[in-house]
Amino acid sequence: MRAVVAAVLLLCLLVLAPPVRAEAPAYRLGPGDALRLTVFGEDDLSGAFTVDGSGRVSLPLIGEVRFGGLTLPEAEAAVTARLADGYLKEPRVALEVTNYRPFYILGEVREPGSFPYAAGMTVMSAVALAGGFTYRADEDDIEITPGARDGSPAGPAQQATPETPVLPGDVVRIGERFF
Repeated sequence: MRAVVAAVLLLCLLVLAPPVRAEAPAYRLGPGDALRLTVFGEDDLSGAFTVDGSGRVSLPLIGEVRFGGLTLPEAEAAVTARLADGYLKEPRVALEVTNYRPFYILGEVREPGSFPYAAGMTVMSAVALAGGFTYRADEDDIEITPGARDGSPAGPAQQATPETPVLPGDVVRIGERFF
């Protein structure tokens, strides 16, 4: 009897439990990202910086640091380690993205071009920013080419749907229908 009750309870928990969602991958810094670096107690070392085309940032005192491909916590750790290596005792560093690199949308949209990235962007919201589809757009022919995440070449194009997430640096292409 207890086994049956336990099985029913377990089944109820599985059915009523909220679905487990995969966590979004951590944002990786790349060329064109604008950052604000704060070194607490050291105003001369703090400031606004931009990741260059090779994925590096030139910082006061410690020189170039490679940020391309790193998450924010990894980049903070890299700066902290460099500052602790003979420059500051127990440096405290905070890093935030103030402006993400743009994404690009091409093809059969009213206003193709580059647009500022916003968190949670999908192909459909990217199309909306570009003024919507043209009358010739094939809404089933959508490709996304992942942008360079770390200064390296972009990856191959992948088929996408209107719900596919768009990330900074991505290139979205909307195909043309022929009839």
